[in-house]
This record gives sequence, structure tokens and C-alpha cells, in this order.
Amino acid sequence: MRNTLRVLRAENNWSQADLATRLGVSRQTVNAVETGKYDPSLPLAFGIAKLFSRRIEEIFLPDGQADAR
Repeated sequence: MRNTLRVLRAENNWSQADLATRLGVSRQTVNAVETGKYDPSLPLAFGIAKLFSRRIEEIFLPDGQADAR
């Protein structure tokens, strides 16, 4: 699964630690989601989408699917 989390985080000038604090997870979790090593739980995915005021499918894309933006 691909995601745009790193781009969204950079647009807000947040470090991984900043984002982790806002989401209530570890920096390592943010890193693992950004690099595609970990697919977030549904509650975490909803939290990420809410934080960035986006739909989940705007942030997380199945492999092979073009970016919908």
C-alpha cells in the first residue's frame, strides 16, 4: 500500500515526532507507515485522515493505483 503521509507531513512542516504526538503513536510507527512497512489500523487511518482533513482513500492507495488527487 502506498501513501502520501510523508508529503502531507512535510506540507505542515511537522517532523515524524510532531505527527506521532498529534496521533498518539510512536515516531517509529509514523516512520513504518510512511515507508510502507506497516499498514495502519483502521482507527489510526481515520485519525490520520481527520488530522489532515482528507478522506482515507486520498492518503492511502493500494499498490498499482494512481494517486487520485
